[in-house]
Amino acid sequence: MTSLDKPTQDTDQTTDPHDARAVTEAALFEAFGGVRGMVETVLPGLLFVAIFTVNKNLHMAAIAALALSLILVVVRLAMKDTVKHAFSGVFGVAFGVVFAMFTGNAKDFYLPGMLYTLGMALAYIVTTLAGVPLMGLILGPVFKENLSWRTRNPGRKKAYAKASWAWGLILLAKCAILFPLYWWADTAQLGWVLVILKIPPFLLAVWLTWVFLAKAPAPIDVFAEMEAAEKAEMAEKAEMAEEERGAAPAAESGETTGGRHRRQA
Repeated sequence: MTSLDKPTQDTDQTTDPHDARAVTEAALFEAFGGVRGMVETVLPGLLFVAIFTVNKNLHMAAIAALALSLILVVVRLAMKDTVKHAFSGVFGVAFGVVFAMFTGNAKDFYLPGMLYTLGMALAYIVTTLAGVPLMGLILGPVFKENLSWRTRNPGRKKAYAKASWAWGLILLAKCAILFPLYWWADTAQLGWVLVILKIPPFLLAVWLTWVFLAKAPAPIDVFAEMEAAEKAEMAEKAEMAEEERGAAPAAESGETTGGRHRRQA
């Protein structure tokens, strides 16, 4: 079976550009949750800042945001849909609620998410500098290429590096806006800016990722390679077993003829 990291001299990169774009769009929607996933990440924070802006009640705003996150998960479960994006929203809101309740500062509801954004920005940049861009690690399994892009598909590795740089720099720019506001602005101002900055930077990063990957060589389907290798191995074993079954009667026939000649002698 071919190693996922073993270099090959020739790979088929003749995929129709329109097919490549369609596959890339589908993979990005699957990885990042699409429109519904974006909406589910925005709504709890929007509800929190709206309630807090009106009545300045931290407990009411936090409980309402957490309850909405749980409702979104229940709706997903009822529709038998994937819940990974909704669950990530629940955990994010829960951490924010815990921080805000513990410190008594409503702005701390947003702090875990801001720290997560900073961590992801650094992760994209550091992994790209290390030669293993994070976007490739995220999307590789979605494209069924795993880590084959690292050594077998250099054009695709370059596209993943560009996409990771885009995500890292966009998230860093977002942090450069939010962290000063965390110290200088009040809770309502910080909250509304966070809501405003929730989707546009995300859409820009996703669009750039789509642009880079749509122009990149097609992914190498390592799952198909493994299946083909397994089928070839099974066929080879079946052929060897058939040859052994055919050789056994011939050997028995030879032994019987030899015995007759000895008795006649």
